Amino acid sequence: METGMKRSRTVSWEDPFLLLQAAPGRTGLEILKEVFEGRLPAPPIAETMGFTGVHVEEGKAVFEGEPGEHLYNPIGVVHGGFAMTLLDSAMGCAVHSTLGVGERYTTLEVKANFVRPITLDTGRVRCEGIVIHRGGTIATAEGKLVALSTGKLLAHGTTTCLIVPAQ
Repeated sequence: METGMKRSRTVSWEDPFLLLQAAPGRTGLEILKEVFEGRLPAPPIAETMGFTGVHVEEGKAVFEGEPGEHLYNPIGVVHGGFAMTLLDSAMGCAVHSTLGVGERYTTLEVKANFVRPITLDTGRVRCEGIVIHRGGTIATAEGKLVALSTGKLLAHGTTTCLIVPAQ
């Protein structure tokens, strides 16, 4: 069987530790605004998977991405990991945007529902994450991934995050 032309993709990224070095003395929202505005580098995962942060405010984060052929799985659609990564990023950054100086967070659980396949024909997608609850040690958020061209829901999910207080 002829498989066609071999394809390749080159990905470049900046030092991911620049974000950690910039964090002391700043809130989560301050750091994220600098990333989303391009004054600090995007995390390598965004470059690798082809998505960008387009908006952040306290309790909300929005990402957009372009499904590519390099994201396809053996059944002929974009792998669910693309949708899951966008959901995890949007929901996690929504929580991150609520952090005070010195606070940190980590994800405890993520749940995703894939409701439509994503293909090259889907076009650009948008994922919004919104905090549902922000307590002293636990935060929850929800996210929705939609096709920009049609507004149709592609996936949705929830997350639970552990908030680590400032030292």
